[in-house]
Amino acid sequence: MNQIDTLSVNAIRILSADAIQKANSGHPGLPLGCAAAAYELWAHHMNHNPANPKWENRDRFILSGGHGSMLLYSLLHLFGYGNLSKEDLMNFRQLDSKTPGHPEYGHTVGVEATTGPLGAGMGMAVGMAMAEAHLESVFNKENYPVVDHYTYVLGGDGCMMEGISSEAFSLAGTLGLSKLIVLYDSNRISIEGSTDIAFRENVQERMQAFGFQTITVEDGNDIDAIGKAIEAAKADTEHPSFITIKTQIGFGCPAKQGKASAHGEPLGVENVEALRKNLNWPSEEPFFVPEEVYKNYSEIAEQKAEVEAAWNVMFAAYCEEYPEMEALWNQYHNAKAGEALKDDAGFWAKQEKPEASRAISGRLINYIKDVLPNLFGGSADLAPSNKTNMKDAGDFSKEDRAGRNLHFGVRELAMAAIGNGIMLHGGLRAYVSTFFVFSDYCKPMARLSALMGVPLTYVFTHDSIGVGEDGPTHEPIEQMAALRAMPNFHVFRPCDATETEAAWYSAVTSEHTPTALVLTRQNLEPMAGSSREALKGGYIIDDCEGTPELILIASGSEVALAVHAKETLAAEGQKVRVVSMPCMDLFEEQSEEYKESVLPREVRRRVAVEALGSFGWDKYTGLDGKIIAMESFGASAPAGLLFKKFGFTVEHVVEVAKSLK
Repeated sequence: MNQIDTLSVNAIRILSADAIQKANSGHPGLPLGCAAAAYELWAHHMNHNPANPKWENRDRFILSGGHGSMLLYSLLHLFGYGNLSKEDLMNFRQLDSKTPGHPEYGHTVGVEATTGPLGAGMGMAVGMAMAEAHLESVFNKENYPVVDHYTYVLGGDGCMMEGISSEAFSLAGTLGLSKLIVLYDSNRISIEGSTDIAFRENVQERMQAFGFQTITVEDGNDIDAIGKAIEAAKADTEHPSFITIKTQIGFGCPAKQGKASAHGEPLGVENVEALRKNLNWPSEEPFFVPEEVYKNYSEIAEQKAEVEAAWNVMFAAYCEEYPEMEALWNQYHNAKAGEALKDDAGFWAKQEKPEASRAISGRLINYIKDVLPNLFGGSADLAPSNKTNMKDAGDFSKEDRAGRNLHFGVRELAMAAIGNGIMLHGGLRAYVSTFFVFSDYCKPMARLSALMGVPLTYVFTHDSIGVGEDGPTHEPIEQMAALRAMPNFHVFRPCDATETEAAWYSAVTSEHTPTALVLTRQNLEPMAGSSREALKGGYIIDDCEGTPELILIASGSEVALAVHAKETLAAEGQKVRVVSMPCMDLFEEQSEEYKESVLPREVRRRVAVEALGSFGWDKYTGLDGKIIAMESFGASAPAGLLFKKFGFTVEHVVEVAKSLK
């Protein structure tokens, strides 16, 4: 390693240590240990342009060990990304800073994914590599490799312990995602001490079993060896690659190097001083970086810009020779492309016969795929039940990158992370699917979808005790409340075809909010009053003359129940309004005037009906209303018997309504 490389590597270490010390909070171990590997990758192998962080053909880098965020922030500052200033580093972990404790997508320029939950970045990296492989098959022509880039992900022992990594890497190996390169920070230290206390497996042999090429670098400070490993990874066009880089956590700090205490606490003022001396750093001033280091990073950044400039020339020639591909490219990269469905009569066709919303959704997916050729998705081994298969669209595989149907296997957690990665990559509109009860497996990654503002679509079927004979293990109860509790997450439970159409339209036109479609196994009767008003989340589906005396509120299959109960009550002279509430989240986004027009405060006699947990409905029923919902787990029996057993009948709704004073 020459002098300027040594200084450039150590600049990452010093900036990281200073920022963490100033904040008196953070994780210095990873930045100190991985600085050399990160520098070698970013400076000499990765194609990226700090002047244009969103260049479509850039290599992607995900820091799966998000606790080591100062490594990434130091790189972004030194390379000149988004004017991330020295002052921003000084404000690490402070309120409203550009440098939060863990990297946040959309908040800091150059951050490709929000990471922090260990292993999540590994799953998202797999999704990005899948997106690259598919787009390459769609757009590349002879002499025009317009999609040709790598996905790099850096993580440590914690990422490898989390089950999501095994799920994701098993699929990556099966698919032969050769442009996925994993850098494994192997320092054999976790928060509680040596990894020997809980993690003694042979990680390389596990990765080989998954189908990865495995490479080992014995010295994490040997940038030449690291560079050769990266080039060897690129040379393998059949397998994803896993590079084990043996590092020392907290490298350079004499009192902390190789110790668990280096992981998640500031080094301490005296230890930062010792770090400077040990690294022969030329100044004791905090956050000082020599001008020759900034010059080195700037010159590298200029070289990176030239790579994009060459790509731009190639892309312009490509567009000239293939104008139809330019139009397709623009369609793929248009976030508003789904709005083409707004006035599409075929999409909004009225359904005349009872049908399960999962089947309606399946039909809509096959309609949407012809309007949005970049629709890309699938299920966790449940496509025949979820109805998520796109007909005549092929299956994405190692042998066929052009296929649009994804087969995730029984890997719900990784599936959701991969879906996030596909969306983060850009150019594709992704959906993922499983049974609603298994949304529990997806939730940590659904939370990241919401936090990142990534509009991934979740198709959750078998939505209630209507699952029937499979029994309580497969009958969701509390899952709806859990998803509704999440900020920036739309949960739709449609009552018929029209509301299912609205749900899908909302999902594919959303730019910053993920959507869950919660769909039935059992048939739903078409509702005469259902309409596109469902796009407001809640609306009057069946009304009375004048001001109502009673309001029945329901979602999904229980809307029909409420309408029929209203018929009985109206025959007895009661003035009843039925409100369909397919999406509480969207309803809450409406104006106060609109919400008051649907649920006037003066009408205090209210009954909510939903064959799921009651949590959350009280904000609509108030102190004087009642909720008909599940207060226990379900049971194993035909769906009709279960609805009767748990009180989801017209007679019971009428009885509860009459009990209100």
